[in-house]
Amino acid sequence: MMHLRERVLAALHYETTDVLPYTLPIEEEVVLRLDAHYGGAAWRERLQQHLALISVPALGVRTDVPERYTDPFGTTWRTDRRPYHLEIPALTEPDLSGFVWPEIDALWDADIIAQQIAAAQAEGKFIVATTGFGIFERSWALRGFENAMTDMLLEPKFYEALLDGILRIHLEIVARFLELPVDGILLSDDWGDQRGVIMGPRLWRKFIKPRAAQFNAAVHAGGKWTFQHCCGSVFDIIPEMIENGLDVLESLQPEAMDVYEIKRRYGQQLRLWGGLGTQHLLPFGAPEEIHAEVARLRNELGRGGGYILSPAKALMPEVPTENAVAVVEAFLDA
Repeated sequence: MMHLRERVLAALHYETTDVLPYTLPIEEEVVLRLDAHYGGAAWRERLQQHLALISVPALGVRTDVPERYTDPFGTTWRTDRRPYHLEIPALTEPDLSGFVWPEIDALWDADIIAQQIAAAQAEGKFIVATTGFGIFERSWALRGFENAMTDMLLEPKFYEALLDGILRIHLEIVARFLELPVDGILLSDDWGDQRGVIMGPRLWRKFIKPRAAQFNAAVHAGGKWTFQHCCGSVFDIIPEMIENGLDVLESLQPEAMDVYEIKRRYGQQLRLWGGLGTQHLLPFGAPEEIHAEVARLRNELGRGGGYILSPAKALMPEVPTENAVAVVEAFLDA
């Protein structure tokens, strides 16, 4: 029998594995309902989470604080609502002259990262490190979403300088991860919505593509796999993401793009991770529909390797218990 990390590596090399590698993130409320359904927590041990995602806590948003939180970049977030959302951006004007970027040493928590890696290694998982908010995401986290989109058109020189500062932080974090026993590094940067690329392919090519290419080149130079998280539809730019050096595309939101068509067109150039719909199927579908879709993903996307099974997002509280059970059982059959 293959070990967890061996299965993932085999899949990334387009090899068939004894068990299809998978991840199944589940939010705590659903976990507790599953505990009640199964009469305890033993069901958790049956799941084989093949990949571990490790992160730099300071590069995210703390949700363990009441109401409001100001991140190391100076942006204030409202954390008492679901989802948390930006309240006051660090940069209220398109001007970097008085802005002080956080020091990497102040962001990097070596002890926490070492603990995450040690736990993943103890379980034999494939380790993917993430650098937090991506290049585009950090830009709107600093400016506010509408301001960032406007900057692309009205303040392009400022926006280029902003992105370059963000990229510098990312590359410094990548350099530190490359010194550690991780297998891949993920750029988490939502470029898509339900309709397509948020800023449109032209502006993506101008602002985001060259910087994502630098990110991927740095990861490859360190001998690691490149991963990209993108919600929504990025179908129109997938060939350019491959050209940019992307190895694995993650999330694969089926409500926004045809994941089977992606496999047909690009399955020998790009590995896929995700694809099970969490927007419609899991909250509103029937258990038998969930079993059928997991089987189809396994048979079609998993054929010939290059695929890691996962829901597009974690199982959230709106997923009924019977559907959560169906997902768990279908994954155990994968």
